[in-house]
Amino acid sequence: MRKFNVTVNGKAYAVEIEEVGAVGAAMPVAPTPVAAPVAPVAPVAAPAPAAPAAAGKGEPVKSQMPGLVKKLCFANGATVKMNDTIVILEAMKMDTPIVATKDGVITYSVSEGANIDTGAVLCTIA
Repeated sequence: MRKFNVTVNGKAYAVEIEEVGAVGAAMPVAPTPVAAPVAPVAPVAAPAPAAPAAAGKGEPVKSQMPGLVKKLCFANGATVKMNDTIVILEAMKMDTPIVATKDGVITYSVSEGANIDTGAVLCTIA
C-alpha cells in the first residue's frame, strides 16, 4: 500500500493505493475513456440593459469603470457630505468605493445588483 495526500477543491483527503504487480514490470494500460459528446446548448441572450432611471437635478456622479453596483450606501433623499462613500462598485472581483463629489441631497439613478458601463450616471447630488 502506498499513501498519498490529495487535495480536491481545497479539501484534503488521505488515500491509500495498492500496487499490483512487480516494480518495473510492464503493466497493461487500460484505454483512456472518451467522454460522450455533449449536445450543444443554445446560447442565452444577455438580458437587456435596464433603462436608466431619470437623473435628479444636480451634479451627476458617473462610474469610472464598468462593474456591478454592490451597495448603495444611502437612501434616496439622504444628505451626504463631500467624500462620503455613496456607492460600492465591484469590478474584477474588487470593491471600489465611489465618493460624493460635493455636499448635498443624493438621488440614485441605479439600483443594487445593476451592471453598469463606464460613464454611467450612478446618482446626482443637489
